[in-house]
Amino acid sequence: MSQFSMSGKNVLITGASSGFGHHFAGVLAEAGASVVLGARRMDKIEARVKELNGSGCSAWGFELDVRKPESVASFMQASEDVGGPIDVIVNNAGVESGAKTFTMIDEDDWDYVMDTNLKSVWRIAKMYTERMAANSQKAGNIVNIASITAYRTIKGQFPYAVSKAALVKATEVMALEGAKYGLRVNALAPGYILTDVSRVLLESDRAESFMKGIPMRRYGEFEDLDGPLLLLASDASSYMTGSTVVVDGGHICSEL
Repeated sequence: MSQFSMSGKNVLITGASSGFGHHFAGVLAEAGASVVLGARRMDKIEARVKELNGSGCSAWGFELDVRKPESVASFMQASEDVGGPIDVIVNNAGVESGAKTFTMIDEDDWDYVMDTNLKSVWRIAKMYTERMAANSQKAGNIVNIASITAYRTIKGQFPYAVSKAALVKATEVMALEGAKYGLRVNALAPGYILTDVSRVLLESDRAESFMKGIPMRRYGEFEDLDGPLLLLASDASSYMTGSTVVVDGGHICSEL
């Protein structure tokens, strides 16, 4: 099990103020990593950092807007200042435009989602690779948080589903091109997980029909992602790059 240890790893997590990022910070910190949390809501970040440090983990938090290059650069520098070279980046920051079809969104909706969910991942990967070269760092690891909507979707998920499908392909291309720098890039694609946001849909009148599309007949919980996340973030996946690990209870295998 030592392969799954995160001891000695400096891990950056974007979008860490709530949801997946908030949970992932705890999983990685408890596995031994020093975690650096980034998001725009510093009150949430500071509260989570205090909680983690209070439980004996090593955590820091800095303001981060993934849509702004200067904010990303500042976040990375601050992270290196406190934790040393960056070993792993979890690209978790993501937004939706609400339940809108492609005819309902406007250009601002499109730009907001694509800049946050897709362009920021490229920006962070590029800056990270440049920092690796500058620091003569021979190994790096990026875990992109994709979604089952990259493969299966429903009405009203545009452009979120488009951004996640593109993220899967971006993961493959960055893995191909980043290997010569010692960079590994993989993705984790959760299915329908019960979160504060998703409960509106997953506990609505449509819940029963959604459940029928999942062979395991249940929605996912945060804890269902812990093992796959540790696999991708740790040395246990040292010969994996360009892969997307789907955690969805078999949903993409279903006919529904």
